[in-house]
Amino acid sequence: MVLGVGYHGADYAGWQAQPHLSVNTVQGTLEAALGSVAATPVSTVCAGRTDTGVHGIGQVVHFDAPCARSQKAWVMGTNRNLPPSVRVNWAVVSTGDFHARFSALSRRYRYIIANTPVLSPHLAGLVTHYRRPLDVTMMQQASQVLVGEQDFSAFRAAQCQAAHAVRDIKSVTVQQQGDLVTLEVEANAFLYHMVRNLAGALLLVGAGLRPADWVRELLDCKDRTKGADTASASGLYLLGVTYPQDFGLPSVLSDYPLLGGLG
Repeated sequence: MVLGVGYHGADYAGWQAQPHLSVNTVQGTLEAALGSVAATPVSTVCAGRTDTGVHGIGQVVHFDAPCARSQKAWVMGTNRNLPPSVRVNWAVVSTGDFHARFSALSRRYRYIIANTPVLSPHLAGLVTHYRRPLDVTMMQQASQVLVGEQDFSAFRAAQCQAAHAVRDIKSVTVQQQGDLVTLEVEANAFLYHMVRNLAGALLLVGAGLRPADWVRELLDCKDRTKGADTASASGLYLLGVTYPQDFGLPSVLSDYPLLGGLG
């Protein structure tokens, strides 16, 4: 069974279940709700594990259904057992070779920055706050060197356990609507803290603290210690995951309007 899942990550210690720790995780919360519907434990696999405080709009999950339930039951029944911060949006019977992680062609993230002197209380936990005025045109220019298959060692966290740092970024866009600046990145896969480290570097460029060609220098040096601080998890959203059309999955809300129509 395949599920489309959305969640507000502020109250969770990331996606991945951590049974050895007394913390709330999205996976643990979802699996408990699925287990209530199935009347037996259920184990899930997701398309992309998100960190503490990161939100999900178009997360995709698969699991081996331990019993016969309708697609409606997996959606409505699971949601009845979930807190308001987590929701199953759809359920589809999967083909035998579908895998939420390994079948994915790409993932898309959006990072939202409130570029204001004072952060509105209504945006707390939903955006990253940055006080210095940002030159969005300069950020967009600097970001384009990131496109393509490259070694992103300078943008991976020290704790990253990936076998290598080569990733293929399909597109990067930085744009502004009112006081909100968005960074949107699509890639075949991401390294640990990669989007937040990219955001940190582009914020320094936008604030005039680094030149636009500094991002190219970081890529070339492959040294994480030369880069910017990791940007806050607040404001980071997993927008959606792309799969081959043969799997027949519904829309994963990749164009979901965030905070007043930034889709």
